[in-house]
Amino acid sequence: MANDTMKRAGLHMDSYLGWKVDFANPPGAPAMVAPDSMQWRVFKNPVALGIGGVAAVLLEFADARIRSGVWDHSIYKVDPIGRSQRTGMAAMVGVYAPKEAARRVIQGVTNMHSRVEGKTPNGEHYKALDVELLDWVSATAGYGFLNAYDRFVSPLSEEEKRRFYAEGAPVARLYGVKAEIGSDSDFMAMMDKLAPRFEPHPIVGEFLQIVQSGPGAIGLPTSIRKMMAKASVSLLPPIVRERLELGGEYDLDPISKTVLRAMGALADHVAIKDAPPAQASLRLGLPADFLYRSRAAQARLLAQWSPPAAPSAIAAE
Repeated sequence: MANDTMKRAGLHMDSYLGWKVDFANPPGAPAMVAPDSMQWRVFKNPVALGIGGVAAVLLEFADARIRSGVWDHSIYKVDPIGRSQRTGMAAMVGVYAPKEAARRVIQGVTNMHSRVEGKTPNGEHYKALDVELLDWVSATAGYGFLNAYDRFVSPLSEEEKRRFYAEGAPVARLYGVKAEIGSDSDFMAMMDKLAPRFEPHPIVGEFLQIVQSGPGAIGLPTSIRKMMAKASVSLLPPIVRERLELGGEYDLDPISKTVLRAMGALADHVAIKDAPPAQASLRLGLPADFLYRSRAAQARLLAQWSPPAAPSAIAAE
Protein backbone atom coordinates (compact mmCIF):
# COMPACT_ATOMS: atom_id res chain seq x y z
CA MET A 1 0.00 0.00 0.00
CA ALA A 2 1.62 3.22 -1.15
CA ASN A 3 2.09 6.26 1.07
CA ASP A 4 -0.49 8.37 -0.76
CA THR A 5 -3.10 5.61 -0.48
CA MET A 6 -2.49 5.24 3.25
CA LYS A 7 -2.89 8.98 3.69
CA ARG A 8 -6.28 8.81 1.98
CA ALA A 9 -7.10 5.79 4.15
CA GLY A 10 -7.11 8.05 7.18
CA LEU A 11 -3.61 8.24 8.62
CA HIS A 12 -3.10 11.86 7.55
CA MET A 13 -5.05 13.66 10.27
CA ASP A 14 -4.75 17.06 11.90
CA SER A 15 -8.15 18.02 13.30
CA TYR A 16 -11.20 16.61 15.02
CA LEU A 17 -14.53 18.21 15.91
CA GLY A 18 -13.11 21.56 14.81
CA TRP A 19 -10.05 21.35 17.07
CA LYS A 20 -6.58 21.38 15.59
CA VAL A 21 -4.60 18.43 16.92
CA ASP A 22 -0.83 18.77 16.62
CA PHE A 23 0.73 15.36 17.11
CA ALA A 24 4.25 16.81 16.77
CA ASN A 25 3.98 19.49 19.48
CA PRO A 26 4.71 20.54 22.13
CA PRO A 27 8.05 18.72 22.22
CA GLY A 28 8.26 16.20 25.04
CA ALA A 29 4.53 16.21 25.85
CA PRO A 30 3.66 12.63 26.84
CA ALA A 31 0.81 10.69 25.29
CA MET A 32 -1.71 8.61 27.23
CA VAL A 33 0.45 5.55 26.47
CA ALA A 34 4.20 5.13 25.99
CA PRO A 35 6.14 4.63 22.73
CA ASP A 36 6.98 1.03 23.65
CA SER A 37 3.31 0.16 24.19
CA MET A 38 1.25 -2.37 22.28
CA GLN A 39 -1.20 0.44 21.55
CA TRP A 40 1.47 2.38 19.64
CA ARG A 41 2.43 -0.80 17.79
CA VAL A 42 -1.09 -1.81 16.72
CA PHE A 43 -2.63 1.57 15.88
CA LYS A 44 0.12 2.53 13.44
CA ASN A 45 -1.05 -0.11 10.94
CA PRO A 46 -3.76 1.04 8.48
CA VAL A 47 -4.63 -2.50 7.41
CA ALA A 48 -5.37 -3.50 11.01
CA LEU A 49 -7.35 -0.29 11.53
CA GLY A 50 -9.40 -0.79 8.37
CA ILE A 51 -10.26 -4.43 8.96
CA GLY A 52 -10.64 -4.11 12.72
CA GLY A 53 -12.75 -0.97 12.47
CA VAL A 54 -15.33 -2.63 10.21
CA ALA A 55 -15.40 -5.69 12.47
CA ALA A 56 -16.08 -3.41 15.45
CA VAL A 57 -18.99 -1.73 13.66
CA LEU A 58 -20.50 -5.11 12.77
CA LEU A 59 -20.28 -6.19 16.40
CA GLU A 60 -21.94 -2.94 17.45
CA PHE A 61 -24.66 -3.21 14.79
CA ALA A 62 -25.69 -6.57 16.22
CA ASP A 63 -27.36 -4.58 19.03
CA ALA A 64 -30.39 -2.62 17.83
CA ARG A 65 -29.73 0.26 20.23
CA ILE A 66 -26.27 1.00 18.85
CA ARG A 67 -27.31 0.27 15.26
CA SER A 68 -30.14 2.78 15.51
CA GLY A 69 -27.98 5.35 17.24
CA VAL A 70 -25.24 5.22 14.61
CA TRP A 71 -27.52 5.02 11.58
CA ASP A 72 -30.03 7.64 12.74
CA HIS A 73 -27.67 10.16 14.36
CA SER A 74 -24.55 10.14 12.18
CA ILE A 75 -23.61 10.56 8.52
CA TYR A 76 -22.50 6.95 8.08
CA LYS A 77 -24.90 6.22 5.23
CA VAL A 78 -23.94 9.31 3.18
CA ASP A 79 -20.25 9.62 4.09
CA PRO A 80 -19.11 6.28 5.50
CA ILE A 81 -15.42 6.83 4.80
CA GLY A 82 -15.40 10.33 6.29
CA ARG A 83 -17.26 9.07 9.36
CA SER A 84 -14.85 6.15 9.71
CA GLN A 85 -11.84 8.44 9.34
CA ARG A 86 -13.16 10.69 12.11
CA THR A 87 -13.64 7.66 14.32
CA GLY A 88 -10.08 6.64 13.48
CA MET A 89 -8.89 10.13 14.35
CA ALA A 90 -10.48 9.86 17.80
CA ALA A 91 -8.63 6.58 18.32
CA MET A 92 -5.34 8.10 17.12
CA VAL A 93 -5.74 11.03 19.50
CA GLY A 94 -6.18 8.70 22.47
CA VAL A 95 -3.00 6.82 21.56
CA TYR A 96 -0.56 9.34 20.04
CA ALA A 97 -1.64 12.90 20.88
CA PRO A 98 -0.41 14.89 23.90
CA LYS A 99 -2.50 14.08 26.95
CA GLU A 100 -4.20 17.46 27.07
CA ALA A 101 -5.28 17.22 23.43
CA ALA A 102 -6.58 13.70 24.03
CA ARG A 103 -8.63 14.80 27.04
CA ARG A 104 -10.06 17.75 25.09
CA VAL A 105 -11.14 15.60 22.15
CA ILE A 106 -12.58 12.86 24.35
CA GLN A 107 -14.61 15.43 26.26
CA GLY A 108 -15.86 16.78 22.94
CA VAL A 109 -16.92 13.31 21.82
CA THR A 110 -18.71 12.77 25.14
CA ASN A 111 -20.51 16.11 24.83
CA MET A 112 -21.62 15.20 21.32
CA HIS A 113 -22.84 11.77 22.41
CA SER A 114 -24.79 13.29 25.31
CA ARG A 115 -27.30 14.58 22.73
CA VAL A 116 -27.76 11.21 21.03
CA GLU A 117 -30.86 9.32 22.09
CA GLY A 118 -33.89 7.81 20.46
CA LYS A 119 -35.87 4.61 20.00
CA THR A 120 -35.13 1.43 18.12
CA PRO A 121 -37.64 0.23 15.49
CA ASN A 122 -39.14 -1.96 18.24
CA GLY A 123 -39.65 1.05 20.49
CA GLU A 124 -36.82 0.50 22.96
CA HIS A 125 -35.35 3.76 24.23
CA TYR A 126 -31.59 4.25 24.13
CA LYS A 127 -29.01 6.89 25.01
CA ALA A 128 -25.50 6.90 23.60
CA LEU A 129 -24.09 7.42 27.09
CA ASP A 130 -25.83 4.37 28.57
CA VAL A 131 -23.02 2.56 30.36
CA GLU A 132 -23.85 -0.81 28.83
CA LEU A 133 -23.55 0.68 25.35
CA LEU A 134 -20.36 2.58 26.16
CA ASP A 135 -18.82 -0.62 27.53
CA TRP A 136 -19.75 -2.64 24.43
CA VAL A 137 -18.56 -0.02 21.93
CA SER A 138 -15.21 0.26 23.71
CA ALA A 139 -14.86 -3.51 23.90
CA THR A 140 -15.65 -4.03 20.22
CA ALA A 141 -13.07 -1.44 19.16
CA GLY A 142 -10.31 -3.01 21.22
CA TYR A 143 -11.21 -6.53 20.12
CA GLY A 144 -11.49 -5.55 16.46
CA PHE A 145 -8.23 -3.63 16.11
CA LEU A 146 -6.21 -6.07 18.20
CA ASN A 147 -7.41 -9.21 16.47
CA ALA A 148 -7.11 -7.68 13.01
CA TYR A 149 -3.45 -6.98 13.78
CA ASP A 150 -2.97 -10.48 15.18
CA ARG A 151 -4.63 -12.14 12.17
CA PHE A 152 -3.50 -9.98 9.27
CA VAL A 153 -0.28 -8.26 10.35
CA SER A 154 1.70 -10.21 12.95
CA PRO A 155 0.65 -12.91 15.45
CA LEU A 156 0.53 -11.72 19.06
CA SER A 157 1.03 -13.64 22.28
CA GLU A 158 -1.60 -13.72 25.00
CA GLU A 159 0.67 -11.53 27.15
CA GLU A 160 0.89 -8.95 24.34
CA LYS A 161 -2.88 -8.97 23.96
CA ARG A 162 -3.37 -8.43 27.69
CA ARG A 163 -0.91 -5.52 27.58
CA PHE A 164 -2.89 -3.95 24.73
CA TYR A 165 -6.16 -4.13 26.66
CA ALA A 166 -4.60 -2.84 29.90
CA GLU A 167 -2.95 0.11 28.13
CA GLY A 168 -6.30 1.18 26.66
CA ALA A 169 -8.12 1.23 30.01
CA PRO A 170 -7.28 4.83 31.05
CA VAL A 171 -8.62 6.24 27.77
CA ALA A 172 -11.71 4.04 28.01
CA ARG A 173 -12.42 5.42 31.48
CA LEU A 174 -12.32 8.97 30.10
CA TYR A 175 -15.12 7.98 27.74
CA GLY A 176 -17.19 6.74 30.70
CA VAL A 177 -16.51 3.03 30.26
CA LYS A 178 -17.02 1.03 33.45
CA ALA A 179 -16.45 -2.62 32.48
CA GLU A 180 -12.82 -2.86 31.47
CA ILE A 181 -11.73 -5.65 29.14
CA GLY A 182 -8.45 -7.35 30.06
CA SER A 183 -8.41 -10.21 27.56
CA ASP A 184 -10.26 -11.78 24.64
CA SER A 185 -11.94 -14.02 27.23
CA ASP A 186 -13.34 -10.94 28.99
CA PHE A 187 -14.67 -9.72 25.65
CA MET A 188 -16.38 -13.06 25.00
CA ALA A 189 -17.97 -12.97 28.46
CA MET A 190 -19.40 -9.51 27.77
CA MET A 191 -20.60 -10.66 24.36
CA ASP A 192 -22.36 -13.69 25.82
CA LYS A 193 -24.42 -11.43 28.11
CA LEU A 194 -25.54 -9.28 25.17
CA ALA A 195 -25.94 -12.11 22.65
CA PRO A 196 -29.70 -12.63 23.28
CA ARG A 197 -30.17 -9.10 21.89
CA PHE A 198 -28.29 -9.73 18.65
CA GLU A 199 -30.37 -9.80 15.49
CA PRO A 200 -30.02 -9.49 11.70
CA HIS A 201 -31.00 -6.27 10.00
CA PRO A 202 -30.82 -4.91 6.41
CA ILE A 203 -28.58 -2.08 7.67
CA VAL A 204 -25.79 -4.63 8.24
CA GLY A 205 -25.84 -5.66 4.59
CA GLU A 206 -26.12 -2.03 3.49
CA PHE A 207 -23.12 -1.11 5.60
CA LEU A 208 -21.02 -3.94 4.16
CA GLN A 209 -22.03 -2.93 0.64
CA ILE A 210 -20.88 0.62 1.34
CA VAL A 211 -17.58 -0.70 2.68
CA GLN A 212 -17.02 -2.86 -0.39
CA SER A 213 -18.03 -0.58 -3.23
CA GLY A 214 -20.12 2.32 -2.00
CA PRO A 215 -19.48 6.07 -1.90
CA GLY A 216 -16.36 7.53 -0.36
CA ALA A 217 -13.70 5.32 -1.97
CA ILE A 218 -10.26 5.80 -0.43
CA GLY A 219 -8.05 4.87 -3.35
CA LEU A 220 -8.24 1.11 -2.84
CA PRO A 221 -9.43 -1.13 -5.69
CA THR A 222 -12.88 -2.63 -5.20
CA SER A 223 -11.34 -6.10 -5.13
CA ILE A 224 -9.20 -5.16 -2.11
CA ARG A 225 -12.12 -3.49 -0.37
CA LYS A 226 -14.16 -6.69 -0.80
CA MET A 227 -11.30 -8.72 0.66
CA MET A 228 -11.07 -6.39 3.64
CA ALA A 229 -14.83 -6.56 4.25
CA LYS A 230 -14.70 -10.36 4.27
CA ALA A 231 -11.67 -10.24 6.54
CA SER A 232 -13.70 -8.12 8.96
CA VAL A 233 -16.50 -10.68 8.94
CA SER A 234 -13.94 -13.44 9.57
CA LEU A 235 -13.04 -11.76 12.88
CA LEU A 236 -16.58 -12.06 14.23
CA PRO A 237 -17.22 -14.76 16.83
CA PRO A 238 -19.40 -17.50 15.28
CA ILE A 239 -22.50 -16.56 17.29
CA VAL A 240 -22.37 -12.97 16.00
CA ARG A 241 -21.91 -14.01 12.40
CA GLU A 242 -24.79 -16.47 12.76
CA ARG A 243 -27.13 -13.91 14.35
CA LEU A 244 -26.27 -11.32 11.66
CA GLU A 245 -26.88 -13.97 8.96
CA LEU A 246 -23.53 -13.36 7.28
CA GLY A 247 -23.21 -16.60 5.34
CA GLY A 248 -20.75 -18.22 2.99
CA GLU A 249 -20.73 -15.28 0.60
CA TYR A 250 -18.54 -13.54 3.15
CA ASP A 251 -16.02 -16.36 3.55
CA LEU A 252 -12.42 -15.24 3.07
CA ASP A 253 -10.56 -17.49 0.65
CA PRO A 254 -6.89 -18.46 1.19
CA ILE A 255 -5.57 -16.26 -1.63
CA SER A 256 -7.33 -13.17 -0.25
CA LYS A 257 -6.00 -13.97 3.22
CA THR A 258 -2.47 -14.18 1.82
CA VAL A 259 -2.87 -10.87 -0.04
CA LEU A 260 -4.14 -9.06 3.06
CA ARG A 261 -1.39 -10.49 5.24
CA ALA A 262 1.18 -9.26 2.75
CA MET A 263 -0.43 -5.81 2.79
CA GLY A 264 -0.50 -5.79 6.58
CA ALA A 265 3.14 -6.85 6.87
CA LEU A 266 4.22 -4.20 4.34
CA ALA A 267 2.24 -1.45 6.07
CA ASP A 268 3.94 -2.34 9.35
CA HIS A 269 7.26 -1.16 7.88
CA VAL A 270 6.21 1.88 5.82
CA ALA A 271 6.36 5.13 7.78
CA ILE A 272 4.17 8.06 6.76
CA LYS A 273 6.07 11.09 8.02
CA ASP A 274 3.07 13.40 8.48
CA ALA A 275 0.84 10.74 10.09
CA PRO A 276 0.18 10.66 13.87
CA PRO A 277 2.49 7.69 14.70
CA ALA A 278 5.50 9.36 13.07
CA GLN A 279 4.68 12.83 14.37
CA ALA A 280 4.23 11.56 17.92
CA SER A 281 7.58 9.79 17.73
CA LEU A 282 9.27 13.03 16.66
CA ARG A 283 7.52 14.92 19.50
CA LEU A 284 9.13 12.57 21.98
CA GLY A 285 12.60 12.78 20.47
CA LEU A 286 12.48 9.50 18.53
CA PRO A 287 12.99 8.98 14.77
CA ALA A 288 9.89 9.38 12.61
CA ASP A 289 10.19 5.74 11.56
CA PHE A 290 10.72 4.46 15.11
CA LEU A 291 7.58 2.32 15.13
CA TYR A 292 8.37 0.84 11.72
CA ARG A 293 11.77 -0.55 12.69
CA SER A 294 12.36 -4.04 14.06
CA ARG A 295 11.56 -4.79 17.69
CA ALA A 296 15.30 -5.11 18.38
CA ALA A 297 16.05 -1.74 16.77
CA GLN A 298 13.27 -0.09 18.79
CA ALA A 299 14.65 -1.58 22.00
CA ARG A 300 18.12 -0.21 21.24
CA LEU A 301 16.71 3.26 20.56
CA LEU A 302 14.68 3.25 23.76
CA ALA A 303 17.70 2.14 25.79
CA GLN A 304 19.48 5.32 24.68
CA TRP A 305 16.36 7.51 24.67
CA SER A 306 16.27 10.81 26.51
CA PRO A 307 12.90 12.49 25.78
CA PRO A 308 12.75 16.27 25.42
CA ALA A 309 11.72 18.18 28.52
CA ALA A 310 7.94 18.29 28.68
CA PRO A 311 6.05 21.58 29.08
CA SER A 312 5.76 22.33 32.79
CA ALA A 313 1.96 22.21 32.86
CA ILE A 314 1.97 18.69 31.46
CA ALA A 315 5.10 17.48 33.20
CA ALA A 316 3.54 18.37 36.55
CA GLU A 317 0.85 15.75 36.10
